[in-house]
Amino acid sequence: MSDRNSVPCPNLTKRHSDPEQRAGSESRYFASAATTDGTNTEILDCKQSRMTSVGVDAEECEEQDATPFDKLREECGVMAVYGHPDAARMTYWGLYALQHRGQESAGIAAADGTDVTDIKGMGLVSEIFTDDVLAKLPGTMAIGHTRYSTTGDSALLNAQPISVESTKGLIAIAHNGNLVNLGNSKQRLERDGAVFQTTSDTEIIVQLIAHSRCNTLVDCIADSLSQVDGAFSIVMMTRNRIFAARDPHGFRPLSMGRIAGSGGAPDTFVFASETCAFDLLHAKYERDVEPGELVMVSEDGVTSRRFARETVPPASCIFEHVYFARPDSRIFGRWVQQSREEMGRQLARESGVAADLVVPVPDSGVTAALGYAAESGIPFNLGLIRNHYVGRTFIQPEQRTRDFGVRMKLNPVRSLLEGKRVILIDDSIIRGTTSRKIVRMVRAAGATEVHMRISCPPTISPCFYGVDTPSKKDLIAANYSVAEICKYIEADSLAYLSLVGLTHSCTKGEPASGMSPASYCTACYTGNYPTAWVDVEDILPATVGA
Repeated sequence: MSDRNSVPCPNLTKRHSDPEQRAGSESRYFASAATTDGTNTEILDCKQSRMTSVGVDAEECEEQDATPFDKLREECGVMAVYGHPDAARMTYWGLYALQHRGQESAGIAAADGTDVTDIKGMGLVSEIFTDDVLAKLPGTMAIGHTRYSTTGDSALLNAQPISVESTKGLIAIAHNGNLVNLGNSKQRLERDGAVFQTTSDTEIIVQLIAHSRCNTLVDCIADSLSQVDGAFSIVMMTRNRIFAARDPHGFRPLSMGRIAGSGGAPDTFVFASETCAFDLLHAKYERDVEPGELVMVSEDGVTSRRFARETVPPASCIFEHVYFARPDSRIFGRWVQQSREEMGRQLARESGVAADLVVPVPDSGVTAALGYAAESGIPFNLGLIRNHYVGRTFIQPEQRTRDFGVRMKLNPVRSLLEGKRVILIDDSIIRGTTSRKIVRMVRAAGATEVHMRISCPPTISPCFYGVDTPSKKDLIAANYSVAEICKYIEADSLAYLSLVGLTHSCTKGEPASGMSPASYCTACYTGNYPTAWVDVEDILPATVGA
């Protein structure tokens, strides 16, 4: 979550940018503080106003947070179904399971072999797709998308799937990720006569397909995908075929599943950003779509080809395991639950501290906290209770209330915390404002000590691959030392998981030294990007009228 109007805190001294200060052993991640300072398209606008928190007193150096939790935004979720008589409803259920990946807009396009109909709107999947709306989406094929904007405005015109009628036929596309060479590609296409309907980078892929000089549609798709750089997990649909593809680095997840046909009917094939969507559909996980692979499903079955012109090292986003994906999903060949529990165990090994209680920051810190408690032998309990029914709007009090946004979501359990030395487990610290509020809340509930433990390394660099990351100047760990962050959030101690500890936690059996550096993208922790570096201003949302 990005708030570009942050207020610097005067009691922090800005850290030097020398990379040597971030090099060395895992001990650099630990600090303690003695002080406690053309188609049938229907648009539905179901979006409610966003939840807004009340600002705190100016002397406390708090930001006027747009949202109460200081977290990175989930990117997008994609879904595709081929060969089911109620494909749109199946896609709806899949998107429902992927709702955590984006809550701004959602859309479904369905095809019956002749026509393609798409409906999209602003808001949650359940708000947009009622039974009456789903009845308007006939066909045995469908693709869907749930979105949080990364490039392009969050306006309705950028909601997906995007459908384009071209000389290659009708193509509908849904995309998870971010292209990093979109400027050059868009300029070239516009010179060739392309007219863009949206400000989303997804449309560039469709236009590249439409302007390809290859003969067959499959060749045109492969040709277009080989020209773009960055992160993309894509599902596409024509009137009678479904396509799925991942970028050569494999930044974003995309899996294929199968629903066995009954009574002699052919099997249904499904694709989803996360395997948790398969569980709701009673689909069996088959495999991941490989990096650089293009899969096509038609009446002839499933075929596959490589579109990447050369093999590049894998660079799957490690933050999928840290935070984005649901714990019940299998991502990049490993269950997220296993990775997060191991992160907690490794964190306890690296930065144990004497305490009476391990408390997660719900919900993202729960699994790591279970691992930390199991490894350390310190009891685990839910000392913070999250209100899951706040919704996205609430009536703000007229009186300015300190930390109101966080208190609307979290409430401490005084009977558990009073008189206890507490270890708080969370998945990340982005700007530090929410961590500070939570530490204060736990201390006000009677905790005698509050130690913060983070199940990933410090986030020091923005992401260019489909994550809404604040610019570097707004990332607290990019500008201040761990000791300074500890003082700012008013914790008794602060420790992060080491980078090697993180990569080891997310492996499938590699040695304790961790995976090779190229196995995961860890750019947000290291500043080392798998693709050509792009200035963040090049991929910030464009200004467009709603």
